[in-house]
Amino acid sequence: MTLTDETSTIPAGGPTLEQVRRIVTELPGPRSAAILARKADAVASGVAHSMPVSVVAAGGGVVVDADGNSLIDLGSGIAVTSVGNAHPKVAAAVAAQAAQFTHTCFMVSPYESYVDVAEALNRLTPGGFAKKTALFNSGAEAVENAIKIARKHTGRQAVVAFDHGYHGRTNLTMALTAKAMPYKSGFGPFAPEIYRVPGSYPYRDGLTGAEAAKRAITLIEKQIGADSLAAVIIEPIQGEGGFIVPADGFLDAVVAWCRENGVVFIADEVQTGFARTGAMFASEIFGIEPDLITTAKGIAAGLPLAGVTGRAEIMDAAHAGGLGGTYGGNPIACAAALAAIDAFENDGLVERAQQIGTVLTERLRAIRENDPRLGDIRGHGAMIAVEFVDAETGAPDAALTGAVAKACVAEGVIILTCGTFGNVIRFLPPLSIGDDLLNEGIDVLAAALERA
Repeated sequence: MTLTDETSTIPAGGPTLEQVRRIVTELPGPRSAAILARKADAVASGVAHSMPVSVVAAGGGVVVDADGNSLIDLGSGIAVTSVGNAHPKVAAAVAAQAAQFTHTCFMVSPYESYVDVAEALNRLTPGGFAKKTALFNSGAEAVENAIKIARKHTGRQAVVAFDHGYHGRTNLTMALTAKAMPYKSGFGPFAPEIYRVPGSYPYRDGLTGAEAAKRAITLIEKQIGADSLAAVIIEPIQGEGGFIVPADGFLDAVVAWCRENGVVFIADEVQTGFARTGAMFASEIFGIEPDLITTAKGIAAGLPLAGVTGRAEIMDAAHAGGLGGTYGGNPIACAAALAAIDAFENDGLVERAQQIGTVLTERLRAIRENDPRLGDIRGHGAMIAVEFVDAETGAPDAALTGAVAKACVAEGVIILTCGTFGNVIRFLPPLSIGDDLLNEGIDVLAAALERA
């Protein structure tokens, strides 16, 4: 955006922003509306947006639009700006690296920051075994490469994913993703040798973890065969599918079966990673040690970076030149990642995620006491969701969910929906948000529910 005399007075992002919700125009305001009209003319219509604003600054727990509206951020750019937008450590690291060099391609001329990030991921991810890492650009790219590595290591082709799973928008990751609209519809044919089995959805299936695991493993053995299976991939807490937390024992049993059968177990921690769940990685909550872990989103506080980290012998299966990419592990993104990891480890953000989770679950449970339309409240840390249902039948209520989300947006609260049935509102606030804004956001949600 070209700055005019008016826009040049807009405050910078990061901690300099006043941490208040302030609505000075209807949304969108006139300047946002003008920019969105230009978007409609210039940007492919498949690139949709959920908030009717054009952002000019963000930080702490707020996002400011071109008309001066200050919105409460309960989305973090879909779990990306976990350390907070324009975090001072990240901003300083990015500026310093940009002044040194912006690109060489690590496959041509390596640099230390890529190695630093790899060493940090090898150290931080679960598992007391030797690990190695490769860096990429996006979560989908990390997932694709994890599948490549698993296939190369095992010499097998088949891959199992789970109902309600989401793994990306590329051809292979669309095949892994469960939900058709908007992610897959009309974009096939998809990559072959991808199979889907039911996972664990305690609120809907009523099964114990052991029962759900037995169901999944039986289908794998009977319909695919362990000898054909390269990998099983799952989000420890399913994100786009509705923040589904598996029943205790489910993941343990699946991991154990994979070990017994030489199948690579891949944990997709793109959304759950980096303190989001009140642990550095969600796998820690369930006590599992994946063979491979994919990461992205929160890893670099908004810059494009992703990784595959795992057992050294599996990661080394690919031949020289078999992994990489022009921009993978870009030096500016690596600098941002190192600064973000410093904040995660040293600024109390894991503990802050736990505190946010406590505030969210206590407030939402209090609302549910008087409103049975809140069918289930689930999640860990700063990754909490509420599933909206018909109060009498328990059927998913996507219409109510959409109405509540729309009302919150109109009142200046950035809120995200998800779920296979479109009936889940998810809370992914930046870990830099204050309790006052967090509670105010829930107040707006509660008022929207009363009106719905």
